[in-house]
Amino acid sequence: MNEIRYVRAATPAQAVALASAEPTTAYVAGGTELTNLMRDGVHVPGLVVDVNRVAERGIEWQPGRVRIGALARMAEVARDAEMRHRLPVVPAALLASASGQVRNMASIGGNLLQRTRCWYYRDTALPCNARVPGSGCPALDGENRWHAILGGSESCIRVHPSDLAVALTALDATVLTQGPGGARRLPIETLHRLPGDAPHRETVLEHGELVVAVEVPATAMAAHSRYRKVRDRASFEFALVSVAVALELRGRTVRDVRIALGGVAPRPWRAREAEDVLRGERLTDAAVAAAGAAAVRGAVPREHNAFKLDLVSRTLTGVLDELGGGR
Repeated sequence: MNEIRYVRAATPAQAVALASAEPTTAYVAGGTELTNLMRDGVHVPGLVVDVNRVAERGIEWQPGRVRIGALARMAEVARDAEMRHRLPVVPAALLASASGQVRNMASIGGNLLQRTRCWYYRDTALPCNARVPGSGCPALDGENRWHAILGGSESCIRVHPSDLAVALTALDATVLTQGPGGARRLPIETLHRLPGDAPHRETVLEHGELVVAVEVPATAMAAHSRYRKVRDRASFEFALVSVAVALELRGRTVRDVRIALGGVAPRPWRAREAEDVLRGERLTDAAVAAAGAAAVRGAVPREHNAFKLDLVSRTLTGVLDELGGGR
């Protein structure tokens, strides 16, 4: 039986010091992810550091932005009236995530850092490069319906599971952290790593680095945003494909746009080529179709997930139609 030590940190500095000193450490807030990993034997830490007393948990509206504490619960943020009005893509993504019970417990920081739901990673009886480097990736030639078509490698084609991370990527959010080297501000687009030849490293965080808050610009474009998630069932299911869009129109012309995709890559996928296709163009059928094609340019579908190519295009079309009021 593995011995697991538990410490309740009193300050962020203490939490970081404790976690940094122990090779196998896990932070716990809501615990909705850690308990699953421990139960499945995927990650059994030698030390669990409880951060419920040390990280930020409020929602603070400031001029031109909002600061969301990493300990704010998903349900709190989803029901915030100002959030629904000024950043509607965020509560939409949160309400599409998990069950009501889980949203009441799960923290914002924990949601962003949850591990992949790839069944090869979650089953310790199977090889997985992300869990045991060098053991192989059965998804490449196996059952890969849920797996990546963008950003994968010959070592790993996992997908990142967070709906919230996709929404925040479309809003140019910033993740604030405290680590052994001090405070950092990370554009959310850089938080999660592509697997390359090191698929066991899912984020750019240093060992012991703690997420303390997220800052989101509250722009006019962010106020005109939507999230759509396509999944096998309507409740408590991860995305086959999801799309987050923030759109600024001048008449029928796209003045500016942000597009992020979920369910298709090892990290929330910023569809910059699709944005470039739309920016400065009228929101016509042809422009939307071209954006859909650009969003999956360079994709590498596998035996069971080629359907995602068309599903991305159709989902993006639906979101743009909703934001554009129809064409």
